[in-house]
Amino acid sequence: MKYEFAERLKKLPPYLFVKLEEMTAKKRAQGIDIIDFGIGDPDLPAPDAIVKEMQKQAEINSNQKYSLSAGEKDLRIAVSKWYKKRYRVDVDPDTQVCVTIGSKEAIFNIAQAFVNPGDTIIAPSPGYPVYSGASTLFNGAKCVKVPLRVEKEWLLDVNDCPNRARMLYLNYPNNPTGATCDLTYLKKVYDWCQVNDTILCYDNAYCEMTYDGYRAPSVLEAGPDAIEFGSFSKTFNMTGFRLGYAVGNSDLIAGLKKCKGQIDSGAPIFIQKAAIKALEMYNNDGSAPTDVQNNMKEYSERRRVLVNGLNALGFDVKMPKGTFYIWFNSKCKTSIEFTERMLDLGIVVTPGSGFGESADGYVRMTVTQPISRIKEALDRMKDLKL
Repeated sequence: MKYEFAERLKKLPPYLFVKLEEMTAKKRAQGIDIIDFGIGDPDLPAPDAIVKEMQKQAEINSNQKYSLSAGEKDLRIAVSKWYKKRYRVDVDPDTQVCVTIGSKEAIFNIAQAFVNPGDTIIAPSPGYPVYSGASTLFNGAKCVKVPLRVEKEWLLDVNDCPNRARMLYLNYPNNPTGATCDLTYLKKVYDWCQVNDTILCYDNAYCEMTYDGYRAPSVLEAGPDAIEFGSFSKTFNMTGFRLGYAVGNSDLIAGLKKCKGQIDSGAPIFIQKAAIKALEMYNNDGSAPTDVQNNMKEYSERRRVLVNGLNALGFDVKMPKGTFYIWFNSKCKTSIEFTERMLDLGIVVTPGSGFGESADGYVRMTVTQPISRIKEALDRMKDLKL
């Protein structure tokens, strides 16, 4: 028997990284040495103290059971204390914090909880594909993709947004552009959402991946009527642990909890216990612990080598102050054309078109390779014919 996909699934475009994996696998099968700058998955290990804490907690029988969909209370308290320490923002661990299975599921589920068929979702373009993909299509909503522009430093302009949309996704430090914003900018977007009765969903997964003295703000510093998504994935190199959190307006958190209560049984308790250890590593002034600072020093140096190398090859690349992504115009007609030429050299990059049609021609590279491999890739790129 042949089974037909649901109409909503048919409308969903192939997930960008799945297609990249298929293209890369073919090159590997041909015996090509691949240097992968594609998916944003840290190559550095999770801090040893966190791993050891998880191992210890996994041996405790009570930590091997189902968790609450909202997350264990002690982790919610730890997130609340971290917000006070990091941002000087007070959040109630019972009503304003929800533990999530990574931030991706929360970004999807918040739309499940509050968006009705026919509602409008605003998503930046380029932007994380979940905003304009599953979050929109699985709710029968309409997505308005608002182009981000290089001349505006890749900051979304609310003057380009439709009034009275149900939801707006925003993400700084930004994936894929590496752009950053300040609290003044966030306050402007927050105020616009208040006037337009639009739910502001702030994806702050890269808040701790910053350089050159820049410190990323929280949208909750702009006001309480928003929801912010955080993640342990990038800050602590814990992508495979699948753990994040949502913090913000109690009604929005309640909706997310209700949705999750029907869908999942919470993240593993022993991983949540390890996450408490991670947050407690932060200093009292909100500064990052030594392990995180050392990781960022490594990423910063890799960033410097890659950006300077690309500029030396004739590309116009800005030094990002956030994320571990390098974003630039490929000088090709399409992003896919450049991606395929790079694959022929054994180098994987992410085509900008996968983040939105307005970004075609741009590409994203991560700094998740050691400096020796970055230099080797730059050397190979001397053979690019553009």
